[in-house]
Amino acid sequence: MEAVKIAVSWFPRQLRKLYDWVLSWADHPHAGLALWLLAFAEASFFPIPPDVLLIALCLSKPKRSFKWALICSIGSVVGGMAGYFLGYQFMTSIGEHILAFYHLTDKYLIVQHLYQKYDAWAVAVAGFTPIPYKLFTIAAGAFKISFITFVIASAISRSARFFLVAGTIYLFGPSVKEFLDKYFNLCTIVFTVLLIGGFLIIKWLM
Repeated sequence: MEAVKIAVSWFPRQLRKLYDWVLSWADHPHAGLALWLLAFAEASFFPIPPDVLLIALCLSKPKRSFKWALICSIGSVVGGMAGYFLGYQFMTSIGEHILAFYHLTDKYLIVQHLYQKYDAWAVAVAGFTPIPYKLFTIAAGAFKISFITFVIASAISRSARFFLVAGTIYLFGPSVKEFLDKYFNLCTIVFTVLLIGGFLIIKWLM
């Protein structure tokens, strides 16, 4: 599926088998559990984004699209909490090794700047874009960002991302595949800009 390949185009070739293995769960009787676990793991340490399996499940069973999105959202938010805990309690012993493994150490200071400027709302942007979510969840804990705000921002952004995918497939079915193939990156940019604008308005009003 070209649409989901875009989301992981930056992965090293050696992760291709892992990517294919994730997709193989789309036809499994426990696909829902697999989706939850994938969303949970990706938010703290796993390399494959849950969108891969979410899109496959929504395309295979469009009527259950919102159910898949809900499962994915809950798994991702809970996984984000686990990532926060890793950064909060085990940044030196575990968190730094995870970031180094994915070559994200140099981006750590950039994320620190975003948190200093926007507090936990910075994670809302990360939760909706292809930026490695684990970087923001682990960093949030390491920088002792407000946990409550972190969870709220994560829930809003991750749900928005996954329900957008599910809703699009539910409304247009397999016909949306070509559109996602062609305009996936553009859509991500547009919705990210809108999301940032929305949170800036909220921050200004508060």
